[in-house]
Amino acid sequence: MSTHLSAQSKPSRGDAAAKLAALRASMQTHRLDAYLVPSSDEHLNEYLPDNTKRREFVSGFTGSAGDCVIGLEEAVVFADSRYYEQAETEVDTRCFRISKVGLEGHPTLTEVLVAWGQGKTSFTVGFDPATLSVEQFRQLEARLKQTAITLMPVAGNLIDGLWGEARPSSPAEPVFTLPEAITGESVAQKLGRVRSAMAAQNVHLLPVTKLDQVAWLFNLRGQDIPYNPVFLAYALVTPKEALLFKEASRLEASASKALRGLAEVLPYEAYGETLAAYVGKTQDSLALVDPSHSAMETLTRVQAAGGQVLESATPLSLMKALKNDIELAGMREANLKASRAKIRALAWLSQQIQNPPYTTKKRLKPGEGVTEESFRLVLEGFYAEEADYFGLSFNTIAGAGANSSIVHYGTPDPQKSLQPGELFLIDSGVQFRHGTTDDTRTVVMGSPTALQRKRYTEVLKAHINCAMQRFPKGTEGARLDGVTRASMWQAGLDYGHGTGHGVGAFLNVHEGPNGIHRMAKEPLQPGMITSIEPGFYEPGWGGIRIENLYAVQELPGKPYPDGRPCYGFETLTFVPFEKRLINKNALSPAQLRWLKAYHQAIFKRLAPTLSKAEAAWLKRACQIGL
Repeated sequence: MSTHLSAQSKPSRGDAAAKLAALRASMQTHRLDAYLVPSSDEHLNEYLPDNTKRREFVSGFTGSAGDCVIGLEEAVVFADSRYYEQAETEVDTRCFRISKVGLEGHPTLTEVLVAWGQGKTSFTVGFDPATLSVEQFRQLEARLKQTAITLMPVAGNLIDGLWGEARPSSPAEPVFTLPEAITGESVAQKLGRVRSAMAAQNVHLLPVTKLDQVAWLFNLRGQDIPYNPVFLAYALVTPKEALLFKEASRLEASASKALRGLAEVLPYEAYGETLAAYVGKTQDSLALVDPSHSAMETLTRVQAAGGQVLESATPLSLMKALKNDIELAGMREANLKASRAKIRALAWLSQQIQNPPYTTKKRLKPGEGVTEESFRLVLEGFYAEEADYFGLSFNTIAGAGANSSIVHYGTPDPQKSLQPGELFLIDSGVQFRHGTTDDTRTVVMGSPTALQRKRYTEVLKAHINCAMQRFPKGTEGARLDGVTRASMWQAGLDYGHGTGHGVGAFLNVHEGPNGIHRMAKEPLQPGMITSIEPGFYEPGWGGIRIENLYAVQELPGKPYPDGRPCYGFETLTFVPFEKRLINKNALSPAQLRWLKAYHQAIFKRLAPTLSKAEAAWLKRACQIGL
């Protein structure tokens, strides 16, 4: 059994040493040499409800990615380049070693486990099979194949035992339905498409465990996960039935009515047993399990019940990524609203920095002038004024000076005043009831330095190169990642994160299977939404990121010689770039033409919707002397 801590002995959230001592006692009970704590939960979520933030609870690290492994003598937190600085500020290094994955001398999870097991005849690593995907398990198992290390699933999560009664309760927010006027497709139509895809592969059972896929399939939304309009649920689809595992009491009356005759609603906790029962109903039944979107627990339940498994990508993933015309229209409207709000916030900021403190080298005191937090509040206030506002799509990043180099800096400081000469990076997004947004702008307080202008211009060139790129059907996102970085590499610059990620339609701000990064193997297709967001970051100096959202579209004109159509990007974000940081002489004629057309489009679309003062600021911001 897990080791529960009494009310007297239970450590506080920040007491890492006491938590590790309790966990190690539980590990010894289970005869484990190490215990793996992934950043994800039972639905492999990126953003988690409070009651499944297990890695954060035990280590203090709040990044959206990065696993943790605890041995009997040592514990390690793994952070990628987005979170190098953040991990250092959050993790108690007296108890944990931070491995900055990607840097020389910083080992991967596999390398740490191999080192721990070196010279031992056996070494057992425990894990919760509900929180590790099939793909993650298989990759780890393959890497450890030639060692004495064994991966052992442990029923019940050992971290949950550390919480005891103090563990936060499970979310219980209402679930509501979306009309076809927003989704563009009925539940019946979606189920029909899914069943056709299943029939093409002779599949009899499709478990659905990813929350955005469940929400998309049933045209439902909720608020169980911060920033993502989804709800905790599972689903099963068969050739004739659809089951939704969610407490019926949490469905609004309209949602229950919309599902009538289409799906049976069962308790959330009934998913595992019902899955096994359905597998056993049909002899030689074939269940489709997506290795990247399904936890090991789903796979083992199907196999234990005697079912056959087809490991393949779920059809839901691509269906959801290919937005229909109504969804695309909603995304255009949502991003135009978000662009207007950010323009208003930047106009407000410009008015504030006209005051003398920002035009001198004087260092501002806390509370003097604009702070990271005060700007965040103003920006989010403008967002909330827009019609159909639902909430943020992630926690606003507003980092000034050295904080701008922290890629996912999500805690704007009320005491951090924006200083003259500093860079200020603002990455923010919104959920509207018809679309999701995400964009980033980097501005400068006062006059920029030559180095700031040089680096900003290189990042801008990389962004424009990708945004105006034409490419044939079948092009993978990984190939455009290289196109985007090429000019920065020539200038001796680079960034550690991907160039772009898919975005849902009033769903998760990070969505697969498409993206623009070195691992993106899904060909880009019309209807997909992607970010383009190159950057540059230097700890202590600052950071630059320029991000827009784009829709993939087919371009007019002749196809490529082999007959493949030509694709490109439709701009969704309309916010001017920081003209004071642009060295226009470093841009090519084609880049200058793209920039001029972009700024003209911004002013034409949004100036008529702004106040006189805001429109005047926008006019100045869009003029860069071309």
